[in-house]
Amino acid sequence: MSRTGSSSDPHSTPAPHTPAPRSAPARRTLLLAASAAGLTVGAAGLSGALGAWGSPPRTPVPAAVPAPAARLSSRPAPPAPLAPYTEGTTLASVATPRGGPGGYRRLAEGPGWERVVREDLATAHAGRRERRRTLAALVQFTDLHLVDVQHPLRYEYLRAATASAWRPQEALSVVGALALVERVNALRGAPATGAPLDLVMTTGDNTDNNAACELDWFLGLMSGGAVTPDTGLRGHFEGVQSTGLDLYWQPGARAADSDKRLGFPYLPGYLAAATRPLHSPGLGLPWYSTVGNHDFLPGGCWAPGDGWAHEIATGDRKLMSLPAGTGAGFWRKVIDGQDPKGDLFRTLLHEQRRRTRRVTPDPRRAPVTPEQYLRAHLDPRHTGPGPHGHGYTENSLDRRIRYYAFPIGDDVLGISLDTTDLGGHYEGSLDETQFRWLERTLARAEQPYALVFSHHTSATMRNTRPDPSRPGERRRDGAAVRALLSRSPRVLAWINGHSHKNAITPHPGFWEISTASHIDHPQLARVVELTANGDGTLSLFTTLVESSAPAATDLTDLGPRGLASLYRELALNAPGARTTLAGRPCDRNTELLLPTH
Repeated sequence: MSRTGSSSDPHSTPAPHTPAPRSAPARRTLLLAASAAGLTVGAAGLSGALGAWGSPPRTPVPAAVPAPAARLSSRPAPPAPLAPYTEGTTLASVATPRGGPGGYRRLAEGPGWERVVREDLATAHAGRRERRRTLAALVQFTDLHLVDVQHPLRYEYLRAATASAWRPQEALSVVGALALVERVNALRGAPATGAPLDLVMTTGDNTDNNAACELDWFLGLMSGGAVTPDTGLRGHFEGVQSTGLDLYWQPGARAADSDKRLGFPYLPGYLAAATRPLHSPGLGLPWYSTVGNHDFLPGGCWAPGDGWAHEIATGDRKLMSLPAGTGAGFWRKVIDGQDPKGDLFRTLLHEQRRRTRRVTPDPRRAPVTPEQYLRAHLDPRHTGPGPHGHGYTENSLDRRIRYYAFPIGDDVLGISLDTTDLGGHYEGSLDETQFRWLERTLARAEQPYALVFSHHTSATMRNTRPDPSRPGERRRDGAAVRALLSRSPRVLAWINGHSHKNAITPHPGFWEISTASHIDHPQLARVVELTANGDGTLSLFTTLVESSAPAATDLTDLGPRGLASLYRELALNAPGARTTLAGRPCDRNTELLLPTH
């Protein structure tokens, strides 16, 4: 059962008021990569380096955050809570399409989404706001899909078979993620309670092609530094958007293509602007990492194998088109899990080799192994505000595990799972060793409450094929994990992504919170707050946030802010894009009630 909160509803979140002014937090020093040597840029230098992007106020951080190469040893006590607020969140406003369906639609600032109180698992009691005590407050990023749009392993030519094969907005994934980092840095705390934010957790598919360059961009965005979303020959774009092929939006060509016929604009200079160097301030909060299938599997679905993916990814040939009708049958087999090792994919590339085009080879496009993925997180250059490794440790490397537990606060344990099956296919599962570890961790935890994070949702954990690294070991599906979490009185929420859709589902004893991606419309992240209400109940507040980019763009601003706005608008208009990904009102901004145990 759910209802929309309002000022007359005793169980709703009351109208926010403006908190007292506070001094701006200290800006940390950034380590920016230069072409010849390292360069340290302080707060003043950062503002100049960002240019039109600007430097909005940052979320409160410790007074002296070390440079990226240092490690955090401890965190000081957080500042006093602020009053609840709405500005900068979808409670206040949402980028909203103008006009009816049909044709290319523009975005403008529209009304926000109200908070919905959900009592599926417990009844809300009046007066809980006055008794409320905040136990945890965090931000979830999911499915950033940072894309090297010139990568030879990409299968854009399957666009006619699946809209996810190529999106018109993909070249702007990095600048769009930078705007999301800036949004979180500008938040004044947790919206529902005003408490300081504890951390940011990514829930996988941080990268798109399992490529080293994409991983480097992700770590640079999150922890701070120089990011150049370009590969191959610098300044010479060699992706599908400079080919003249009708299948793809050709922004720099006046000639009509399939997307321009739908109203997509002619934008000379777009590709040069999309691959321009950027500087990220990095998050002002500690951040933790969870892996997804696109982070570990070439194409997001093929098992790391005998080197074929490395050869194609770093090579000089790229397939960009197929004969009409060739791709649909192939993609159906991929969807059905009939090509986990990429055998059919390699056969397709071999058969279509005469249609490939020559591109500049680049070793930075090489696939990343799970070991390399963890080692990159442990690189001191990417420590940023911490923690060192962002959840991963040297022990993780030694034991070859990509799951871990960590304290979110005195009363709350965080658990990050690895649901990717290295045997291949884009759906997930847990290996038996990890499943038993999760069972033990929940049973022995010192904290009374736990929040569980993963990439896959419970409904998309149906891939139980053997993991080559653990032959003979069974894998557990989403139903088994759901049952385990329901048995534990500690578990309050399972927070995930993968589906690219906002959905909040009650299960016995806990809530499953799935959040939309940041590559498809509507491009959102989510703030999650946990409170003890002093009346036998707990509340989980969920608040969606958009990036800091303006809702509207006039299509003339090709600077970072204008491109981030365009990223959102192109995603809205992408042919074949699903219009239901924002979810229902009860899947967006909510207060989710739970009983205490």
